Amino acid sequence: LEVLSEEIRKFLIQQLSETGGHIAPNLGVVELTIALHKVFNSPKDKFLWDVGHQSYVHKILTGRAKEFTTLRQFKGLCGFPKRNESEHDVWETGHSSTSLSAAMGMAIARDIKKTGEYIIPIIGDGALTGGMALEAMNHIGHEQKDVIVILNDNEMSIAPNVGALHSILGRLRTTGKYRWAKGELEGVIKKIPGIGDKLSSTSKKLKDSLKYLVTQGMFFEEMGFTYFGPVDGHNFEDLFESLEYAKKTKGPVIVHVLTKKGKGYKPAESDDIGTWHGTGPYKVESGKLIKPDKAPPAWSKLVSDTVLKLALKDERIVAITPAMPVGSKLENFQAQLPDRIFDVGIAEQHAATVAAGLATQG
Repeated sequence: LEVLSEEIRKFLIQQLSETGGHIAPNLGVVELTIALHKVFNSPKDKFLWDVGHQSYVHKILTGRAKEFTTLRQFKGLCGFPKRNESEHDVWETGHSSTSLSAAMGMAIARDIKKTGEYIIPIIGDGALTGGMALEAMNHIGHEQKDVIVILNDNEMSIAPNVGALHSILGRLRTTGKYRWAKGELEGVIKKIPGIGDKLSSTSKKLKDSLKYLVTQGMFFEEMGFTYFGPVDGHNFEDLFESLEYAKKTKGPVIVHVLTKKGKGYKPAESDDIGTWHGTGPYKVESGKLIKPDKAPPAWSKLVSDTVLKLALKDERIVAITPAMPVGSKLENFQAQLPDRIFDVGIAEQHAATVAAGLATQG
């Protein structure tokens, strides 16, 4: 499997140097994707790639490697999951934050039909800043549906994550010993002569106290999920152990997986501003991007430059972006008018309604 991981990384680095594409996100999920396909049985078990551009490895493993020469071209291989492309693509995604709602729908259908498959949404840490993801978590936790959520946490969205949830994940990354400590505590209590079993059965309050002490609230467990992690997303043994635990656990589960975006390719690994999130063609040896001789100006740059020009003359103009300041070419606006640009996280309906609130006030 480690050899396969290396081969897939080499294939992606070489192939995407010719076509361009989302290289860093896919290099980060090689082991995770292989582990998912080994532990579960696609397409009976359903993989929902919330961040759809992270599905390249999934496409390679499901028989589409030969089509990568046509990636993101007319009538070629789609850069996102596409239901009419393969039976293994069960959900269509572009930006993010929809997989948990879709997973809930599929879980309800499975339980009505009594078909018994696993439903596995794979969602990024940035996507949890989208309100729809939290609405779905609330519903799944309340109904206690069997859904295995893979939280792929690479601390690296297209833009820096905003919001309180990012801080919670930061604390969780540093508290991986929680499950071990809880298990040790139960073992110690049970060994107390004469009263161990009784104490163990009444020690929920004590265990909860430990939970709060160690993880400052255990956000996901409070939402009704069983939490496993953090797990090393590049270690097969860790991944297999956690995924097998998740399969045996009733009700909703979160497997919190830590991955390195761009892993295995130095230019992408060391990128901290999102240049290697998605690229055009590049030179493999140097990592230098190949620019076409006569490239037309980017449409988003024309728009953002015009908005900035107008905003410098009119104080009423502000910019709002749902986690896409770089993709929307708003860096100049951000540099020149930092108090009049707002990144609301991946939350489009919130962005639109914030805009409406601003508009009512001129």
